[in-house]
Amino acid sequence: MDLIGVLEALSQGKTALGEIIDGLWECIGEVEPTVRAFLSLAAPEDLKRRGVKLAGRTLRGVPIAVKDNISTVDFPTTCGSRFLKSFRPVFDATAVERLRAAGAQVQGKTNLDEFAMGSSTEHSAFGPTRNPNDPERVPGGSSGGSAAAVAAGEALAALGSDTGGSVRQPAALCGVVGLKPTYGLVPRWGLVAFASSLDQIGPITRSVRDCALILSVIAGHDPRDSTSLPVVPQDYVTELEGGIEGWKFGLPKEYAPRELGTKALALIDRWASVIEELGGEVVEISLPLTEFALPAYYLISSAEASANLARFDGVRYTVSVPAEDVRAMIAASRTLGFGREVKRRIMLGTFALSAGYYDRYYGKAQRVRTLIAHEFAEAFQEVDIVFGPTSPTPAFKLGEKADPIAMYLSDIFTLPSSLAGVPAISIPGGKVQGLPFGLQLIAPRLEEMKLLRAAYALEGDLA
Repeated sequence: MDLIGVLEALSQGKTALGEIIDGLWECIGEVEPTVRAFLSLAAPEDLKRRGVKLAGRTLRGVPIAVKDNISTVDFPTTCGSRFLKSFRPVFDATAVERLRAAGAQVQGKTNLDEFAMGSSTEHSAFGPTRNPNDPERVPGGSSGGSAAAVAAGEALAALGSDTGGSVRQPAALCGVVGLKPTYGLVPRWGLVAFASSLDQIGPITRSVRDCALILSVIAGHDPRDSTSLPVVPQDYVTELEGGIEGWKFGLPKEYAPRELGTKALALIDRWASVIEELGGEVVEISLPLTEFALPAYYLISSAEASANLARFDGVRYTVSVPAEDVRAMIAASRTLGFGREVKRRIMLGTFALSAGYYDRYYGKAQRVRTLIAHEFAEAFQEVDIVFGPTSPTPAFKLGEKADPIAMYLSDIFTLPSSLAGVPAISIPGGKVQGLPFGLQLIAPRLEEMKLLRAAYALEGDLA
């Protein structure tokens, strides 16, 4: 069952919360030694005891997993880094607060690429997570632990974070549903910052309707977050069944290059056929700035990471290396505390912000970002939804993409919508080489209702 199916069974007395928790922990006992989706877990008996008081609320005490860069008072928040290996926050993130208020419990914290910088969950200081569909392959990243937990049956739903595709790409590689909301729709309060102008919390679930339910709970304005949009929360579940008849779907030619291979291109043709069978119209469009999204994204996100991670200096948090002076202490602490990929991005970002290079690199990347946003706005004057693959390949093998550029290219189809700040969702779209291959749908800003409705219409026909 998906989350909503479990909630219905609980409300009708067909099952008990204790049975659901026992089932999840039985699965965890079987697959977690291989998959390694979690960095910390609650005690099942504690969840059962607390769940009695939550039975009357919307989420009825059901446990939900949370990515380990989202603040929780009752679990460490490590960000997959040595710097924070024993750090315990003193407050919950807004999204966690809202889940708890709706009756959910935090099941545990899931593994991720260190500080959410990666596309494979191989860059965690605590070891990689493996794809439940093939343990020799990656689950994607950086929310690989959340996606793997849901795909393996260890969790009914999970929260992830998406900066350039970190919810959608692992959802695609693991064969589950992942949503990146409009930037600012879900508050970032309590999300450890990577790139503040891009980071967004989103749900990873077994079904589109579960995604809609979780979004309904966590979305809405929070005055503690200066980037939070002043929007009224909606019930995104209510209009899922409206269908897509008469809607126009745009397939960018840049999202279906020959390099994808015949099997992937055949799946894209199938998606188009299903859309037309459901009453939609498919047209080819062009988003020519797609090729500039990757360099623009890595300049902007690395520059913001350089500034955000300056707080990890060896004075606060959990890593501090004694040295003869402050400068040496900071250098030694950061050398020990940060992993290789994080150091790479800090250096790239610091260089892009340095005197004489700011306008040449960071400033130019921001101008490209504005042009990409305008390009999407123009496309949405012609079509209702943009669609294409979530990732250029299915899950690749652990260690296969040692070259950083090859790894960065894994997010080539998710980066443009992140830069534009528009909502996007990945749903299972079939299989390539026997592995899950995701279909990405992109909608105009704050059109999550339309996006989820389209995803729900397609989900059943593509399963």
